[in-house]
Amino acid sequence: MSIVQNRKAFHDYFIEEKYEAGVVFEGWEVKAIRAARVEIKESYVIIRKGELFLIGCHISPLPTASTHVHPDPVRTRKLLLHEEEITRLIGKVERAGYTLIPLDMHYKSGKIKLEIGLAKGKKLHDKRESEKQKEWLRDKQRLMRAR
Repeated sequence: MSIVQNRKAFHDYFIEEKYEAGVVFEGWEVKAIRAARVEIKESYVIIRKGELFLIGCHISPLPTASTHVHPDPVRTRKLLLHEEEITRLIGKVERAGYTLIPLDMHYKSGKIKLEIGLAKGKKLHDKRESEKQKEWLRDKQRLMRAR
């Protein structure tokens, strides 16, 4: 079950591969995410000392759940993946010019997971082409229904 999706990522990037990662959260963050107070639109993933970190993910604190702590809504959160996946991602990001983008935050067997995508940026003409393709598919469906 999806909590929040990053639809902007599919508009701005070609997504080549997808990985599912765990995220290290604090208690108040989990409660806020369950209340759907999370935004991943402007976030990205960086590699630091052989580990992956989520930057820019905004989690708005609940006023009742975070009374005894001073919450930081956009703190850096560590991502949990297998070591082989991390080394593969590091190689592609450093050599091939890819970037890591969060695509979807969802529940999986009671835990909150983040789907990240290995992406290459789209140029302006690529964005226009995909927009034309979407419009053509929409028009084609409309014509088929009219018959």
